Order: sequence, then C-alpha cells, then structure tokens
Amino acid sequence: MIGTTLTDIRERIEALASEDGTYYVVCGRTGERPVPAAGLRFDTRTAARAAVHATEQYRSALRRYDPRTPRYDLIVCEEGDSSARPDGPRALAADAEASRTPEPFRDGEERKPARRRRIEFCHRVAAATFEMLSDGACEGVETAIMDTYFERAETVEDPDDLCLCLLESMATEIDDRLSPIRQADVLSATAAQLAPGDRADEPVTAALRALRRRGLVGEFTCAPAAIDRASGVRSVRTTLSEYALSPQGDRLPVLPVAVELYRHRPEMAPAALRVAAADEGWRVTVELGADGDPDGLASAPIRPNA
Repeated sequence: MIGTTLTDIRERIEALASEDGTYYVVCGRTGERPVPAAGLRFDTRTAARAAVHATEQYRSALRRYDPRTPRYDLIVCEEGDSSARPDGPRALAADAEASRTPEPFRDGEERKPARRRRIEFCHRVAAATFEMLSDGACEGVETAIMDTYFERAETVEDPDDLCLCLLESMATEIDDRLSPIRQADVLSATAAQLAPGDRADEPVTAALRALRRRGLVGEFTCAPAAIDRASGVRSVRTTLSEYALSPQGDRLPVLPVAVELYRHRPEMAPAALRVAAADEGWRVTVELGADGDPDGLASAPIRPNA
C-alpha cells in the first residue's frame, strides 16, 4: 500500500537528518520547505540531496492519491546562503522565525492566498493520515477512502475543492470502519506528524483560529469553558460559520477540527464533538478530557441540539 511507502520514505529522510546540520531542502521557485523534509537539517550536501530524492518520491506517491498535490522544484541550500533563495535574506529571516514559532504560520504561510493555504493544509493532513492508516489494523480503510473519493470527485466542479472532498471521504470511511478508540489513535498520531500547535490555555479557540487562517472556518465564537467537577470533563460550546467541509448524509466531517485539537494540547485530548445546525453555520460542542470511548472525532452525527 502507498501508506506504507509514505511511512518508509519519511523514516528514511528522518534517518538522514541531523539537529546540527546546515543544509536543508527547499523549493527553488517559491522558497517553501515541503513535507516530509520541512524543518529538517542535514550534515552534508550529499545527505540533503538524498533527502531531495526521497521527498520527490514521497510526493509522487502521494500524488497517486491526490493529483492536486502541489509540485515543488526541490534544491539543496546551506544555511546563510541567501543567493540560493529566490527571496534572499528576507526569506532566510522568515525561515528562522518559523523555526522558533510553530504558530500561527510556517514557511511564509501568511503570504500565501487563502485558497492555497487551505489546499496545502488539507494535503498535509491527508498525507499524515494515510501514513497512520498504513498500520495493519486499518487494512482496507485506505482503499475505501479512495473509492469514495474518486466517486465523489466526479461531482466536484472546482478543482480547488478536491482537497476538501478527500478529507470528507477520509472522515466518512474512518468513522464507518474504525472503532472510536482506533479513530482517536489514528487522529492523535496524525497530529503528531504535523508541526506542533501553540499551547494556549484555551485549545478550542487556538484550534479554530488555526483552521480560520487556513480557510476551513470563517467566523466563530466560543463560550466560556464549563467544567464538570465530578468527572473533570471540560466542555466548550462554539458556533462556526463558513465551515469548508459539507455534511455527508446525517453526519458532519470534523476530522480537521479533531486533528487541530490534538496538535494544540495533546495531553487534553478531545473526547467528543457534538454537532447541531445553527442559523448561519454549525454549533459544535467540544468535550475534552473525558474518560470512556471517544465520540464523533472523525465525523459527528448532526443532532437537534449540541
């Protein structure tokens, strides 16, 4: 399966990397550092070139799942070599800032058009999720996702919306085919493959802000958190507008919301997402820290009240 290939390639690239290395992989055309080499450094130019080749293999494999996966002209750069970058010193400064600050933006993300940020975020989440689904316990889920995706993609008019269709198909099949506990394992592991989010005191607000920056959510409001003193369950009621993913039957795909929650406070894991229709969007109640089986992490049932 391609998922296994993705995992093998990522591990090969990480084995080449070094914390003290001065070489890195970058797109010579845009200055971006694509997954899975993003954030990694290498001791020698030879190791970095091997990482370029492996990164191209990785993205080629992912493109078999999603032909819209962005293409990059990958080159090797050495730290401090401003002539090797299209943006010169300004891009190097942005890279240094990105390495220090995991949020709100990485790789010059704030300068990208909103649609491009959304497409790239969806691809990163999809790639990381496919890697986690390569586990034998998830056998058949990858194939089911792609069968659903190809069937639904034929009805999508705007090619830029195919990335949303992929996440919707992914959420639906994970919800249908994996137990709640296994869903939580896959989504938490997916989040661990992505850049860590900031550790804000209010992870729900932080997660929704990140999704808004990437064009998956419009405006939102969060009520003050309510805490059940007996169980320790923390719940936050939110209202979302312009949520980019569409209902699938009587369920709403919420996989990117759950992944963002895991990214920002993995120790305060989401336990349940409850969804109800609101006047101009959705009302979502997020429960954090509850014992028992998770509920509605990949795709949540749409209820009269949430």
